[in-house]
Amino acid sequence: MNFLEERIKRDGIVKPGNVLKVDSFLNHQMDVHLMDQMGEEFKRRFADKPINKVLTIEASGIAIACSVARCLNVPMVFAKKSKSINIEGEMYVAEVESFTHKNTNQVIVSKKFLTPEDHVLIIDDFLANGCALQGLISIVEAAGATVEGLGIAIEKGFQIGGRVIRNLGYRLESLAIVDGMDAETGEIIFREQECVE
Repeated sequence: MNFLEERIKRDGIVKPGNVLKVDSFLNHQMDVHLMDQMGEEFKRRFADKPINKVLTIEASGIAIACSVARCLNVPMVFAKKSKSINIEGEMYVAEVESFTHKNTNQVIVSKKFLTPEDHVLIIDDFLANGCALQGLISIVEAAGATVEGLGIAIEKGFQIGGRVIRNLGYRLESLAIVDGMDAETGEIIFREQECVE
């Protein structure tokens, strides 16, 4: 069991409807030491790739993506969920459906922050149905940039997202893959994968 799986086992809460609450350490209150561990692990897993930019979507992916970008010593860009008055110029836009919030958002990235020269690592906290990742992939491709890989903190392996992204031919690395959860007992079953310290 790796460091993230151990933390999920200890502090994660399983709720009805296939909801895994990790808000005490990952996506509301954040354990910055854990973020740094994840950053170092993604750096290790993608060491063979010429990454020069990290991309995520607001809001929960930002902290993890910052740690990854710091470890890789590259800039981090996040796709915004609404147009604000301080974004000017041309933008890349994608429609993204949220499993958590049960709604659809347009996400935007300014064209000045993604170019055909960019080699992008996409980072997010959760992967369920894969809609957010597909939106980010479409933005990278619209920019003429290269998707070097995708890094996820927690993948719900019993939902279709991971399979969809891998079937599209992208390299997807998830630090913890949950294959099953039981809201009554609180049990969380992880997929066996490479052990990390």
